[in-house]
Amino acid sequence: MPRLGLAFFCSGFAALLCQIVWQRMLGIFAGSDTISAALVVGAFLAGLGLGSILGARAADRLAPARALVGFALCEAGVALCAVVSKPFLYDWLALSMAGRVDAPLAVFALCFAGLAVPTTLMGASLPLLSRAVATSLDTVAERIGRLYGLNTLGAGLGALLGGWLVLGNIGFEAALALAAALELAAAALALTLLPGLQGAASAAAATGHAKAAAAGASAPAPFGGLPLWCGLVFLSGYVIVALEIVWVRLMGQVGQFHAYLFPTVLGVFLLADGAGMAWGARMVRRMDDPRPAFFAAQGGGFVLAAALVGALWLALPHPPLASLMGVDNSRFSAEAMGTTVALAVLVVGPPAFLIGMTFAFAQKAVQRDLASVGARVGWVQLANIAGNAAGSLGTGLVTLHLLGTMGTLKLLAALTLALLLGAWWWRADGGGDRARPRRRRPAPMPAALALGCLLSTVALPGNAAFWRRMHAEPPEGGFVAGAEDRSGVAFYREAPQPGGQRPGSFFIMGFRQGSVPFMEGHVLLGVLGPLLHPAPERVLAIGVGSGGTPWGALVSPQTRELRAVELVGPVLDTLEQIAEARPDGAVAALLADPRVRVEHGDGRRALARGDEAWDVIEADAILPESSHSGLLYSAEFLRTVRGRLKPGGLYVQWAPTARVVDTFAAVFPHTLLLWPFQILVGSDRPIAFDHGELLDRLDSPEVLAHARRGNAEIRSLARLVDGAPQIWTPDTPRAPAALTDMFPRDEFFANQPLLPARRRTQRETALGMGLDGLGEVRVAKRKAQ
Repeated sequence: MPRLGLAFFCSGFAALLCQIVWQRMLGIFAGSDTISAALVVGAFLAGLGLGSILGARAADRLAPARALVGFALCEAGVALCAVVSKPFLYDWLALSMAGRVDAPLAVFALCFAGLAVPTTLMGASLPLLSRAVATSLDTVAERIGRLYGLNTLGAGLGALLGGWLVLGNIGFEAALALAAALELAAAALALTLLPGLQGAASAAAATGHAKAAAAGASAPAPFGGLPLWCGLVFLSGYVIVALEIVWVRLMGQVGQFHAYLFPTVLGVFLLADGAGMAWGARMVRRMDDPRPAFFAAQGGGFVLAAALVGALWLALPHPPLASLMGVDNSRFSAEAMGTTVALAVLVVGPPAFLIGMTFAFAQKAVQRDLASVGARVGWVQLANIAGNAAGSLGTGLVTLHLLGTMGTLKLLAALTLALLLGAWWWRADGGGDRARPRRRRPAPMPAALALGCLLSTVALPGNAAFWRRMHAEPPEGGFVAGAEDRSGVAFYREAPQPGGQRPGSFFIMGFRQGSVPFMEGHVLLGVLGPLLHPAPERVLAIGVGSGGTPWGALVSPQTRELRAVELVGPVLDTLEQIAEARPDGAVAALLADPRVRVEHGDGRRALARGDEAWDVIEADAILPESSHSGLLYSAEFLRTVRGRLKPGGLYVQWAPTARVVDTFAAVFPHTLLLWPFQILVGSDRPIAFDHGELLDRLDSPEVLAHARRGNAEIRSLARLVDGAPQIWTPDTPRAPAALTDMFPRDEFFANQPLLPARRRTQRETALGMGLDGLGEVRVAKRKAQ
């Protein structure tokens, strides 16, 4: 057991590394919007479910030694898939097929085809391993619970260490190689037990197994049959994954969405869940009837989850959390990120631990004979995976969209309440065992927990009140707007000021992304492309935010079409609310302009789809620390942008770091870097650029009039770019691209410190020097010219 436990622990660690990387690669193909992400998760879980079925059918037909060999072969197969996954999932599917397949069913089918083999092997591993360790009916539930708990602990550690250390230090491709090595180590470790199992496989053992099978055919089910427990496990799996999605949204709001946020919540959840499984496995040997423990853990876990969410909601606006974790503050500092981890442990850990215990209790209830151990493990695992898939798809696509975060939590309270009421009736009825006398007075625990679920539906706030408090609602007289759906949360907060001014802050997914009136930097990003291009008829803006960049892009009367694509749908709903409340404002003018087409979608996927060509493409400023920001700064994305520009077209982007500058200049043969605001302009043709003329145009009456309608406080746009520009031509030596899809270094800023963009000396440029993630200077190796 210790060696098998270590092997399965390594398997869980490797599986999580693979899952994170595979989901990232497939996200490029399917898109980063919520529907596409759900399709990828659904394809992953479908493979696990298929593996559970196949493993269940195969396990009980094998002797323990053969089942152990089957487990080792599964691990080796996953290792092989990890090694060869990049050429298939990324080089072909993500880069070659992105934008060519739009139908959701086709997207799901291709994602499933890419993941079917490794996920099926992952899903089959537990039934096979369970058959290998099934030597006694008294210990089988304990052993299975302990093994699955260790596997889940390994997955949790894989999420935490993978997200915080591995991916940010070695990149995605090397992480897959590490996962393959761990899978092979798990297979080798398991095979060291093979001689002992082969020695025990005698003819007498085979005869005993046959007798056990015959006896098992009529084995009583005092705690309910397998179908009933599969249904209970399905509901449990639905609730826990739905809670995980709620936790990710909540903690993302509290801790600011960055590359480490999701691995933190997932890792804490899996570690607590695995610890609960292991603890439950210790309890089952002394347990006569596992039903009370199952329902107490399931119901108690949810009631505790609701109480902790409510406590965090109440505590967040008050010291000490308000000063550090307030929505107006940047939470990328070490202190704030450490606080986020601590809050995740407090809010996510205890409920996940309690609900994790239910797996071992369910195994105690269904394991009635050694002849069908693998099948029963497989079917229960399949029910759990099916519940996970239903919870992921149902919550991510439906309930968050229709009911919001708090509505989803209240729905889960209703489901848990129904489960507990069923348990109450079941216990009162003798559990379906007619040999047991009916109880007139059922156990009080389900009733108390049912009351807790009922109170949760009443005490928890509604969506509007919840998000107002989370965004530090303004004092009386202030105006707020906001919306939530499956793609995220947007919120606008406007506080009245003396003199009648109404400055407002615009929040997207938990942090301030703009303002109304518009920030002058956003307006400048929009203005530059149309002013530099001789005929900016068609303009594409990736990202809408508060509207500043698209507004600036309307500066030229030659522009006849502006298409703006926003990933978070509620941003557009919130802008419409602002326009309705402020009909004379710039937001209303932006949305009413007949040239403007605003839509919800993935900007990178929108570029890859179709063959439209644009005169100017602009990207609204996005913080490099933000989660998935690497998809908009990578060399591969910039090449896609270049391919969608008309000859001589311009791409305009913020340059927050030195790596962004190096990557941009490596893709565009003609590049400008304008100071001090650090704006990059790129093209495949020479850019007609006169710095003095540009400064004059930026501060011309007509341009300033347009800018000041968006923000009356703008006095000059020229001052933001009046520094000496840096210019690259095809003859200028360049550093290699520092940011790629497979290694988004800036996104992992805790491992690869962000280095500010800076002017380079002529000597540095000639040598093609770049800055690596540790802040050291490395000279790019180049052939002598």
